[in-house]
Order: sequence, then C-alpha cells, then structure tokens
Amino acid sequence: MRRERIIGSVVAAAVFLFASAALAQPWRGWRGSGGWGAGSAYQRMYNPQTVETVSGTVESVDKFTPMKGMHYGIHLMVKTGKETIPVHLGPEWYIERQDMKFAKGDSVRVEGSRVIFNGRPAIIAKEVKKDGDTLILRDSAGIPAWAGWRMR
Repeated sequence: MRRERIIGSVVAAAVFLFASAALAQPWRGWRGSGGWGAGSAYQRMYNPQTVETVSGTVESVDKFTPMKGMHYGIHLMVKTGKETIPVHLGPEWYIERQDMKFAKGDSVRVEGSRVIFNGRPAIIAKEVKKDGDTLILRDSAGIPAWAGWRMR
C-alpha cells in the first residue's frame, strides 16, 4: 500500500513538472498549414477555368514564399517552347516528403491554373508528370492534397 502511494506521488509530481514546463513556453500560435490551407488567399488564386497543360524542362528548383506570413514553398522554373514559367508546387513540408523529386534537366508535363502572380504569369500546379509517374497536388476544384481529411 505504501509503495503504491509513493509511485502514485512520483507519477503525479512528474506530470505536474512536465505540464508546468510545457505551459511556461512562449505562445507560438497554431502550427497549422503555414498559410497553405485550402481557404487561404494564395489558394484562392487557383482558378479551374484557367487550367492548362505545359511541357518542358526544369531549369531550377527553388524555395519561395508566396505571401507575407506564409511558410516557404517549392516552385520549378520550367522552360517550354514559348517561355520559362514558374510552376508553384506547394508547401515545402509537403513537397519534400513526396517520393517524386525534381532536379535541373528533368522533363516534366504540368497541368495547372495559369495565374498572374506578383505581376507575372505563373502556374499553380494541379499535377506534375515525370518519367511515367504523376504527383497529384490538387483536385479538379483546386483543393490541395495536403488539406487532407478537412476538405472531405
């Protein structure tokens, strides 16, 4: 009986200490999607009416921050027969965890919404095909794959 009380007291003290340490940390806000959620101003730029397909060669793979306050994302500079255009893929935390990797010189076929971003044309990708594989980033309405269960 006494042994059970001692163990119970030690466990309660440990829980209290860990809870106190956790609550003492400064508030950093909700982690969330880093501004990449389905309802964000950036995501609302995707327009299913302007979807097109382009094919070309990856000139570079870069990190970028679409809008103030967002976590950075990944975009490709794709050289087509007509232009070199930025192709916005999605948030870094999502893209980096996918099996498909991109590098300079890759041949890609991109389906996505052509938008004007910071005064210049860009494509917000719906899907990217490379070497017979397809990376699906959004559904036909533009809902991001990383929105997960929240949008279903």
